[in-house]
Amino acid sequence: MRITLASLPAEPGRQNEDFAASAPGAAVLLDGAGVGGAETGCTHGVAWFSSTLGGLLLRSITVQPARSLADCLADSIGLVRALHEDSCDLTYRASPTSTVIAARAGGGALEYLVLGDSSLLLADRSGSVDVVTDRRLDDVGKRLRGPVDALPTGSPEHSAALAEYRDALTGLRNRPGGFWIAGPDPRAAEHALTGRVPLESLASVTLMSDGATRLVDRFGLDDWRQTLTVLDSSSGPDELIRRVREAEAGDPDGRRWPRGKARDDATVLHWALP
Repeated sequence: MRITLASLPAEPGRQNEDFAASAPGAAVLLDGAGVGGAETGCTHGVAWFSSTLGGLLLRSITVQPARSLADCLADSIGLVRALHEDSCDLTYRASPTSTVIAARAGGGALEYLVLGDSSLLLADRSGSVDVVTDRRLDDVGKRLRGPVDALPTGSPEHSAALAEYRDALTGLRNRPGGFWIAGPDPRAAEHALTGRVPLESLASVTLMSDGATRLVDRFGLDDWRQTLTVLDSSSGPDELIRRVREAEAGDPDGRRWPRGKARDDATVLHWALP
């Protein structure tokens, strides 16, 4: 397997809350989240949560090939909970959470799991691209974010509206009619999107946080086929993230592309298959 990986925090010097890693025949990507500006109830923080969960999940899916990805995720969430439930308030409304993508090759198939708004790109050998994204957070967000999108990104008014929006989202987290994401409760894994694809049909598998998919799903500057052309080039994920940063810099106030964050952590793991 040939893996290329790039990841940048939203701002230089800031902690990156994304996490991605691979092992032979397996890969994971997580995009950690809290409630911006709020206490999390966790002394470790969002980046610790996403990286710890990601590391445990990668281990689980590789050493337990017969166990489903959803069960591996549930086990890993339980292990992370056990690591800090005695020192942290995991009932707190803003406790750390994370999106999750996991992919594992075996038995002639690629298994995948997607939970939260990160994206999995499955490129087949005919040139078409299947994109697996959990849209439940987006669907909820569209109902709530009107006041946020009407204000310049980074302004005091935008920050206040964004705090209200995130607070409202937290109330819909891991609930029917809301959205599902990895947090303190292993049962969230039951709501992940899962599937299997014949391995021989695939040219590549790409795991992307929503900070890296902005050129397509937020800015509309590229399509998925163009994205894969960049990822398959010699500059690969680094070049894709550079283009995201260039677009963000051209619209720092969110006038052209309303968004919660002017810049976001961006991570791409591109897995080219032989």
